[in-house]
Amino acid sequence: MSSSPAASVSERAAAQHPRAFEPVTALITLAVSLLGAAIGIHMITTLGVSPNTSVIGAVIAMLIGRVGFAGLHRMRDVNRQNLVQSSISGATFAAANSLLTPIAIPYLFGRPELVWPMLLGASLGLAIDVYVLYRAYGSRFFPASAAWPPGVAAAETIKAGDQGGKQAVVLISGGVVGFVASLLGLPMSAAGIAMIGNMWALLMFAAGLLIAQYIPGLLDVDLAALYVPHGVMVGAGVVALVQIVLIMAGKQTARQAARARELEEAAQEDPALAPTVTDAMLRKALTSGFGLFFLGAVLLALVGGMWTQLPWWGLIGFALFAAFAAIVHELIVGLAAMHAGWFPAFAVTLIFLILGLLLHFPAVPLALLIGYCASTGPAFADMGYDFKAGWILRRDRRPYTAFELEGRREQLKASVLGFVMAIGLVALVWPSLFADGNVPPTSQVYADTISAGLSDPSVLVNLLIWAIPGAIVQIIGGPGRQMGILLATGLLVATPNAGWLVLIALLARVLWQRWRGATGEQEVALVGAGLIAGDSVHSVGTMIWKH
Repeated sequence: MSSSPAASVSERAAAQHPRAFEPVTALITLAVSLLGAAIGIHMITTLGVSPNTSVIGAVIAMLIGRVGFAGLHRMRDVNRQNLVQSSISGATFAAANSLLTPIAIPYLFGRPELVWPMLLGASLGLAIDVYVLYRAYGSRFFPASAAWPPGVAAAETIKAGDQGGKQAVVLISGGVVGFVASLLGLPMSAAGIAMIGNMWALLMFAAGLLIAQYIPGLLDVDLAALYVPHGVMVGAGVVALVQIVLIMAGKQTARQAARARELEEAAQEDPALAPTVTDAMLRKALTSGFGLFFLGAVLLALVGGMWTQLPWWGLIGFALFAAFAAIVHELIVGLAAMHAGWFPAFAVTLIFLILGLLLHFPAVPLALLIGYCASTGPAFADMGYDFKAGWILRRDRRPYTAFELEGRREQLKASVLGFVMAIGLVALVWPSLFADGNVPPTSQVYADTISAGLSDPSVLVNLLIWAIPGAIVQIIGGPGRQMGILLATGLLVATPNAGWLVLIALLARVLWQRWRGATGEQEVALVGAGLIAGDSVHSVGTMIWKH
């Protein structure tokens, strides 16, 4: 007997992922996006950092879902909560890192008339950044099964609110520990990340953190002044770029081929582990992304009036270098975020600033180039976190692939709403913010560095020397572990005591998993998610309380 038309419609509706543009969902998304953008703008100008608001968005969506009128009860759906969570975090990072930081550079450089052209360029950089991640996520290089730790925290928070029970108790306990320890000044997100990410990558992350903490005092040297962290990142970044090219060309080492076979076998049991993006699709995503970055740079050069300072071949050179810097910047930031949950966007942008000075770029084109480069990366990483959260919430659906791709598309739409709110708010408030002296500290560093120039040739020598160990470590780790990138990330982040917390958490993770087996692995991940969530809540709460 065939099912009734009504039943068929109901079944189709149940099989569909909730739509981002549904009126109630879209209105809530716009409201929380405005909140996220406001938080990001306020924090980046007062404390110089932008917090991850994913968990905050998830909690807001859960609370709204408890309301029983005006259709708000539909927000109890975990996938709708994921849409709201995606939009608020996207708006936060877009407003603070991808928009306000770039446009402050020409203003601080003494060229306020270039702010609007820079806002156009940064908006284009943000849009292309998100496009590349959307097209590349789920590939062998950016797999959904990778760590993306803040995404795990957001997903587990949503799941705990929906299911309750033992998982909720473990998550909440981890959150309480993370919040209390953060009150005592401990960077608990580092410990939480160590319970989720790749162990080899995080060992190198810890090594970088500990070297940055202790070597300067023991040897009486300033690693940053010698550009040691930057050189290590340059070497690791070049090798990582070669590894990406080899993957796109279909080249595999014996170890990578064995790993691919293991994933194929695992995907027979769990289709969520199978790549949704082929190597050919990844190649198309990155090459089209480079082309779009090039066109965006050309438009920025024309609108910014660079044609009056550079000949036509100079404009082409500017656009090529800007496109290369933008796509390499987003890839390095994305890889660091995927494994460690932290990304050294400021430091990687500074590397390209130094390279631009060494190449003797004129000051104004260099200021716009660095702003364009800085607009990429953070939104790329944050959307990776959000897609990871969605993947965790969707991975048990069968059939899997169609629902996963549909959900990912709806997350992109929700994030776009957040980006639109971020662009609108930044365009509205930047004149009064800058007039009152409220600018991101990193923008001041970029502007001062451009103004001071670079007359010391030893900088290039140091970069090249320290690029060698960074390249070697990256080669040893391979594209799956990104050990060189994570070593450089630890050196650049340099958060005191974070290295010890990572090592302690890794040891606890190994011991607990050996004792509890497969159950222990899930429990450790829940505790790690709770630690990250507790640290995030403390971070946002402290910033709001102080300012």
